[in-house]
Amino acid sequence: MKHIPCMLPIALLATHTFAHGEPATRPDVTINPHPRMKYEVSVKVDGSPGPFDRIEAIADYRVKNEDCIALTPLTGATVPPEKRVPLTLLRSGNNRYTFEFFTDRIQDQDYFDRGVCQWSIVAVSANLWIENVNFSAPLFHDDIFQNHPVTRYYSNRSYATRHMDRVDVGEPNRDQYEDEANATFSITLDARKTSQ
Repeated sequence: MKHIPCMLPIALLATHTFAHGEPATRPDVTINPHPRMKYEVSVKVDGSPGPFDRIEAIADYRVKNEDCIALTPLTGATVPPEKRVPLTLLRSGNNRYTFEFFTDRIQDQDYFDRGVCQWSIVAVSANLWIENVNFSAPLFHDDIFQNHPVTRYYSNRSYATRHMDRVDVGEPNRDQYEDEANATFSITLDARKTSQ
């Protein structure tokens, strides 16, 4: 049985929030001028069938206390603000890279006159591109704070079908590829807190 790689983005960012019951664009997010919680992430690519056109890193943040957000006028739901920040990724060796980020990069403040919105890191990810395919390797909140390295596996067949526009988030276990388990490569992310 052939395994079909996952082709869905790891995060869909909201394009609108609502203030005082009226539709509005996302609030003007403020960057924290004095962040202190700094992490370094190592990225290791193992067994790739070929090179990549480019490698990028990003951090996704989201407001965690929804009581600070105004309700939508029709559904009564809240849409937490989210912010995606591009990161600088550096080569540290053969098929190895590093990037840094701050978990407190976004400034906590009152955006809706309903109290201070507190931001939290959702995930960081390394994105390895070959033509139209983005091999995305995420490291989520709990893995970051628990110093838990994460490895994801990707099919060489997915790498070969690079003309198909998609995001491939791989699998946590190469055995999920069944008869293609030996024709895979991996991306490992490991976050460590650094002194600041």
